[in-house]
Amino acid sequence: MLRSVALLALFCSVLPHAAFAAGGAEYYRYKDDQGRVVLSRQGVPPEHISKGYEVLSPEGRVVRVVPPAPSLEERQRLAEEKAKAQSDAQLLRIYSEPADVDRARDRKLAELDGLIGVAQSNLHSLRIQQGNLQGKAAEFERAGRQVPEHLLVQIDNLKVEQANAEKDIQRYRDSRKAAEASFAADRARLVKLLGER
Repeated sequence: MLRSVALLALFCSVLPHAAFAAGGAEYYRYKDDQGRVVLSRQGVPPEHISKGYEVLSPEGRVVRVVPPAPSLEERQRLAEEKAKAQSDAQLLRIYSEPADVDRARDRKLAELDGLIGVAQSNLHSLRIQQGNLQGKAAEFERAGRQVPEHLLVQIDNLKVEQANAEKDIQRYRDSRKAAEASFAADRARLVKLLGER
């Protein structure tokens, strides 16, 4: 161990003179897989670049430090911070005060309420149509006659349309709930950002 340290010290003391004699080439200092410091004029092997390294002048001074590549967790954190900064900047571009968020929320909720109202009206109309057709089918049955196939098909189609209308109503209600939560979060964030200015 002492011998390798002595050799390294000797090499480092001779390095500036040897480098100057060799035409002033840069040296690269990095750690290998065993954690030993390596000096090289050939560059840093690809498998060690991500761990970071230093570039030395012919005189042995550090010219440039290349830091280690960020870890996966660090890259994720940086990406999240960047996304948050972009989101904040967009929020400040769209809204200048909390009242702007309230007005946008009210418009969106009114739009969704309108869609819910139309879907509910359609559902009501479909139920009336189905009731009328079922009444006609009952008349055939009371008269001891077979219900026409086209009448049964129409009733089945109306049932499918009603199921679709009910799904639409639920989807609009879910969208309304999500919009309320989203606008509430935007408003709270805007209040915080404006307070930090």
